[in-house]
Amino acid sequence: MSASDPEDRPAKAPRIAAYPGLEIRADEVVWSGRFPLQRVRFTYERFDGSRSAELTWELWRRAGGVAMLPFDPWSDRVALIEQFRLPVHAAGLPPIHTECVAGLLEPGEAPEAAARRESLEEAGVEPDLVEHIGRYMLLQGGCDELMQLYCGRARLPEPEAAGTHGLLHEGEDIRLLIMPASEAFAMLDRNAIQNATCALCLFWLRQNHARLRAEWTRA
Repeated sequence: MSASDPEDRPAKAPRIAAYPGLEIRADEVVWSGRFPLQRVRFTYERFDGSRSAELTWELWRRAGGVAMLPFDPWSDRVALIEQFRLPVHAAGLPPIHTECVAGLLEPGEAPEAAARRESLEEAGVEPDLVEHIGRYMLLQGGCDELMQLYCGRARLPEPEAAGTHGLLHEGEDIRLLIMPASEAFAMLDRNAIQNATCALCLFWLRQNHARLRAEWTRA
């Protein structure tokens, strides 16, 4: 598939948008699977005003994603999940990975709605109040995935009732972990949380912990 065949181009791999100083010399889709891969030749205007050398980059198109950290302010506990991750294994880490509820946006879906949906699908938890943490790139050197992070108020079950969750048709097998916020913060400090999304959510919660406990237990 080449850039000369726009009618065959996947919706998830649109042409690179115009930007001042950016010159796109070639833009082709070299893989059109679930997450397309583009190969782009381009130059850009350097900080001193000169033209850069021609670069060829592969761009993995994943688009928008969300993550939710459910927090129970009454019992001061959080909900994390763990599941098998092949890329984590390939990176040389234990493949049963501790993380936050997360997923990709459906077409036309609002980020907060997606985060609430993923919380129910992956953790069986329905937050009633949600606060936006921020938006962050994960792999800015090669992927367009922009993550929207949230923290949601929820009354969490006891650990022994946590169980497993996930969508069977997507092959998900997700174990829910309910723990005191202090335990999650301790995991963060000893680098037992080894993905950026979960770490960002927990750093944010620790920064806003006292405020949320005060506000969310009287709301």
